[in-house]
Amino acid sequence: MQPNSPENPARMVYFSHGGGPLPILGDASHKAMVDFMRRLPSQLRKPDAILVISAHWEESAATLTGAPTPAMFYDYYGFPAEAYDITYPAPGSPALAGRIAGLLQENGIPARVDLQRGFDHGLFIPLKLMFPQADIPALQLSLLRGLDPGAHLALGQALRGLMRGNILVVGSGFSFHNMRAFNWQGLRAPDPDNDAFQDWLIDTCVGPIPQSEREQRLAAWEKAPSARYCHPREEHLLPLHVCLGMAGRPARVVFNDHILGKRAVAFLW
Repeated sequence: MQPNSPENPARMVYFSHGGGPLPILGDASHKAMVDFMRRLPSQLRKPDAILVISAHWEESAATLTGAPTPAMFYDYYGFPAEAYDITYPAPGSPALAGRIAGLLQENGIPARVDLQRGFDHGLFIPLKLMFPQADIPALQLSLLRGLDPGAHLALGQALRGLMRGNILVVGSGFSFHNMRAFNWQGLRAPDPDNDAFQDWLIDTCVGPIPQSEREQRLAAWEKAPSARYCHPREEHLLPLHVCLGMAGRPARVVFNDHILGKRAVAFLW
């Protein structure tokens, strides 16, 4: 069965969005990621809208972007001037934002719509590579302050109603995110601690185990091998929790390579 067939549409993906604007600026250590992003749409049905859970936005309540024409939010600093000229003029989707907020509220999760916030690089970097025409309505969903893993699994579970529509849900984070351990020249060195964590993620998200066990393992992710080495702070991991909670089924690995000298993985449902 083809991954984009009507019987088995792929609607969720968790991946690493790279280091700031570097994937767009031609950084050599992002080549594997850039090639992956450009090929990924061939494995997907073209969506009617894209919902991005970005690692770069945290709010006290689940918050959605609701502007009809979102601005650019350059949430990085210290890069060349061209990093601040990047544009991604995709339309927003106020109606979908309102629908998702309502769906969350129906499931007991406080939610609101922000009419001012623009696209951060967790959205505009990967989508500029995947869908450069910027012709698909896009919106973002925040993480929840406190970064509770169970709350993010529940956030995904509350969104399962979206699976009836042709919406691509993107968990935009990074499966390894220790800023001090990255090699900014892209040099690779053996890192058994990172390998152990990436292998644990694959076993958890792909392996032949009950969905309840997947969710229990992600809820207790800090017990995984080298968990806090790979994620001193977990904001780049939690978009995975939202996707896995929403999917309710095993994923498949679609990326297993190096970014900034460190192994990272991506999953597709």
